Amino acid sequence: QPNCALKEHSMSNIASVKSPYEAENSGEELDQRYSKAKPMCNTCGKVFSEASSLRRHMRIHKGVKPYVCHLCGKAFTQCNQLKTHVRTHTGEKPYKCELCDKGFAQKCQLVFHSRMHHGEEKPYKCDVCNLQFATSSNLKIHARKHSGEKPYVCDRCGQRFAQASTLTYHVRRHTGEKPYVCDTCGKAFAVSSSLITHSRKHTGEKPYICGICGKSFISSGELNKHFRSHTVVWSMN
Repeated sequence: QPNCALKEHSMSNIASVKSPYEAENSGEELDQRYSKAKPMCNTCGKVFSEASSLRRHMRIHKGVKPYVCHLCGKAFTQCNQLKTHVRTHTGEKPYKCELCDKGFAQKCQLVFHSRMHHGEEKPYKCDVCNLQFATSSNLKIHARKHSGEKPYVCDRCGQRFAQASTLTYHVRRHTGEKPYVCDTCGKAFAVSSSLITHSRKHTGEKPYICGICGKSFISSGELNKHFRSHTVVWSMN
């Protein structure tokens, strides 16, 4: 596992820090730090079980990214994010599906895979529309469709998003960053899913199959487009 070291802090700088609050917080977001109430983020209203979790969370809003990949220079707000990212360089996938032996870089990816592809339960249910989800994080994201909450804000143009990942992809439109590169032809992409779809052009893999005619496709978008051709035929008949 990679060592999560701060990029710009020397040992003398670290030694001079008097308290965690002085190191990372101005004090405003920690109004409740001396009270018995659970600490809450004043920016987005999220509640945490302990102050240290709130301090880590505040890095998202402040743009603080102290954990830096020594291979590509990409920075992250949390140590575990860096560890997961390094696996994109090493190819390490320590979490294996017992049913199909497919490997994953993150445990949550394995849980999601098992529930989606092997018929396991979807225990997280939306109170508003009763839609069910394989993970609690997917339910939280879905709930924002009902509430209209968009806690992630682009500091360049002010556009707001419901998901942190959507904000990340949006920011790359401003920066032009394309970190996902095809090993076969060198073409680069801003989004990992675009690289996965592109790679199938080289491998010939077509995992999305039409249940009506059996034709297969490299992406769900192509399958949906194809499916509409069946809908047109039905409407004509």
